Amino acid sequence: MMKSLNPATGEMIKEYTALDADGIEAALLQADMAFADWSKTDLAVRVQLIRVLADILEQTADASALLMSTEMGKTITAGRAEVVKCAKYCRYTADMAHAYLADEHVQTEYKKSFTRPLPLGTILLVMPWNFPFWQVIRVAVAAILAGNTCLLKHASNVPGCALQLEDLFTKAGFPKGVFQTLLVGSSKVAAILADERIMGASVTGSERAGSAVASTCGKYIKPCVLELGGADPFIVMPSADLTAAIDHAITGRMRNNGQSCIAAKRLIIHADIYDEFKAGFMAKVNAIKLGDPLDDNTDMGPISSRRALAEVTEQMATAKNQGATITHGTQVLPDQGYYMRPAIIEDMTKAMDIYGQEIFAPAAMLFKVKDLDEAIALANDSQLGLGSVLFSNNESEHEQAINELEAGSTFINRFCSSDIRMPFGGIKRSGFGREMAKQGLREFTNLKTIIIAN
Repeated sequence: MMKSLNPATGEMIKEYTALDADGIEAALLQADMAFADWSKTDLAVRVQLIRVLADILEQTADASALLMSTEMGKTITAGRAEVVKCAKYCRYTADMAHAYLADEHVQTEYKKSFTRPLPLGTILLVMPWNFPFWQVIRVAVAAILAGNTCLLKHASNVPGCALQLEDLFTKAGFPKGVFQTLLVGSSKVAAILADERIMGASVTGSERAGSAVASTCGKYIKPCVLELGGADPFIVMPSADLTAAIDHAITGRMRNNGQSCIAAKRLIIHADIYDEFKAGFMAKVNAIKLGDPLDDNTDMGPISSRRALAEVTEQMATAKNQGATITHGTQVLPDQGYYMRPAIIEDMTKAMDIYGQEIFAPAAMLFKVKDLDEAIALANDSQLGLGSVLFSNNESEHEQAINELEAGSTFINRFCSSDIRMPFGGIKRSGFGREMAKQGLREFTNLKTIIIAN
């Protein structure tokens, strides 16, 4: 059984029956059978169904946002915004699908030389709870437009969201088997991946989850895309607009209750402006309204689960015992639920456990540096490399950050977030491969070389 628990109250929402072996086999068979037809379906038909999906996402936005709030604690306003982004991505990718999936011709001595991206088959999606609609949509839409079918193994604490997603694809008119949800635990993933009908996998989640899936894919020679954790640096230099930097740092670190892979987890501030930045940042921290995620006026809801709250509480207690300074916001915690006051952490050294860890909660690490060289060295002193940010009005500093920051993206004078028009992914232990844009649409295709001699 899978239990859906409300992190704002600790109460059980619903119990779900997990699929047994027969149920998994039926889903695999259905996906494989659907691929035979879907892969040959005209791209214009696929595009039109994705447009219908966008409409249905918008029409059901309130219900989907409510599901996210009750299952993982996202504020209702953030949930609605997530669904709107999903719909925008569907429409943008539908608009670009013909261009992104077009043949690419190369001039040679032959009559014709070109490449054509062709679908692979059924793709397994192993997805996280923190953006339970967006993370799925941005991978599934690309794979399905390319002619693949998808099986979703969602996080175990958002089964309602997982089933809602399948229902939305069905209502949009997609043939049976093109998109299915598998209500299974993590222990079933390896066996599903080993099945010869699964042709690839996409994982968004922890380093541990990504490593496990990549290992299995490697064993069976199957492609995978990994979008894993981050310890993103947010560098602020003296030339920056400090007010804007503080505003973006708050958004970048505290959105989604602090639970985002591309959150601004390490704020690296030049010594000349450190005290002013810290004071402004803490004023914003103290202004955050903590409370019921179903209240439109709430800025921050609970941590996603009792276990997640216990883990970050232990993480920060260890940091404090090892000498770090922790300053919490002034919020009063609700009487029930898995809430945490936002915080900053200072005075860290490399000897501390927390120095190399990802904090998946509303807590920002603050570092003081003397120049950009030191800031970049500190930013790169991590096994993770997802996103990065520089606030500066010095163009030479922009170029240095772009060329030297070890990350899948660098944002200048803006907090880091995925953009539906651009590829997204990381390097180092943050994963490999790209989602979205042309690169994402082609990740699960056979880029076939074609030569016609005469």
